[in-house]
Amino acid sequence: MPPPNRKAFPLRLDPTLYEALERAAARDLRSVNAQVEVLLREALARRGMKVAEPEPVRRGRPAKGESR
Repeated sequence: MPPPNRKAFPLRLDPTLYEALERAAARDLRSVNAQVEVLLREALARRGMKVAEPEPVRRGRPAKGESR
């Protein structure tokens, strides 16, 4: 389930395009979803549109006394 601050929507892609995304994502050690997000951010940056960086996902066990 996506974090609550993410917008989910259906996306229809040509199967060959999806396969290319899968290969690119595997090469970069990302999920297809993360790869699409990276590519969209890069495309927007090339067009001069600034998009705030997402808050990094916290991984691992929290420190003692720290709540998530």
